[in-house]
Amino acid sequence: MYERELEATAAALVAKGKGILAIDESTSTCKKRFDSIGVESTEENRRAYREILITVPGGAQYVSGMILFDETIRQSAANGTPFPLALKRQGILTGIKVDTGAKKLAGAPGEKVTEGLDGLRERLAEYRSMGASFAKWRAVITIGEAIPSPYCIEVNAHALARYAALCQEAGLVPVVEPEVLMDGKHTIERSFEVTEVTLHSVFSALSLQRVVLEHMVLKASMVISGSECPEQAGVDEVAKQTLRCIKRAVPAAVPGIVFLSGGQGPEEATAHLNAMNLMGPNPWPLSFSYGRALQEPALKTWKGQAANAAAAQKALYHREKMNSAACLGRYTAQMEQEKAAA
Repeated sequence: MYERELEATAAALVAKGKGILAIDESTSTCKKRFDSIGVESTEENRRAYREILITVPGGAQYVSGMILFDETIRQSAANGTPFPLALKRQGILTGIKVDTGAKKLAGAPGEKVTEGLDGLRERLAEYRSMGASFAKWRAVITIGEAIPSPYCIEVNAHALARYAALCQEAGLVPVVEPEVLMDGKHTIERSFEVTEVTLHSVFSALSLQRVVLEHMVLKASMVISGSECPEQAGVDEVAKQTLRCIKRAVPAAVPGIVFLSGGQGPEEATAHLNAMNLMGPNPWPLSFSYGRALQEPALKTWKGQAANAAAAQKALYHREKMNSAACLGRYTAQMEQEKAAA
């Protein structure tokens, strides 16, 4: 029913030189971000901040889509324009986070399963009527002593696949996000091992749930050293191991892969993406779907002050431009100086 539309949307999301901006932080996560700059997390402050992110002049040159939170998709710009319409007018696709968060997994200490399947069919229909054309669901896989368990990986893969099938039924492209967390002391080798097993499980579940691979986008975590690991792999090693892993586990039928930043610094995440594209050609476009790694400079510039809105937008635009260059393998550290010269 929606085959051509889904194909077109998936292709647009991973169009050459473009990526996705994730502004779908939950209210609690947004509060943590606002606390870091001393701003109260009120509904109006969240609305004002996200309007800055959504209305960056020229942002559509580098951003194909934005993932919104339930609160945000129902909000409007100061001039009364609903955010999905504001995005559409710029040529940016509206996405929506539809999971309800990772909760403790019964019988599996230290592990979580993402919830939100109850009532999802009806919610997807509502979001589509509001202008959404794609959705996102995030599973989290923790590396620790004796974890992740096969049980944890399997139940999260099953939930991701059920979500993806419901999205395609509703005419929305599913962005499938199995995040292997970088928190921990694990080595890059352990990260590789867990990421490969997770991706194999996810694509097996997608097949069982009859998800059309050509009508989805994978949001993957990079194969990276644990944040507390004493030996941190360099940029080229991260790129090499990430490519090696996804080539083993991700079918070429998938239209594209967008990477999450997962706690990496803004320039670090850009450098890793660039290195992967320099090692191409690859079976898929490799792009970005960053949240904090795109937003952080803008948030720090804004500081909750309307007078800083234009400067915050320039900071975000710069990061979008840098990551667009990384999608093409054209990013250099020297390009970061453009921001200072602007």
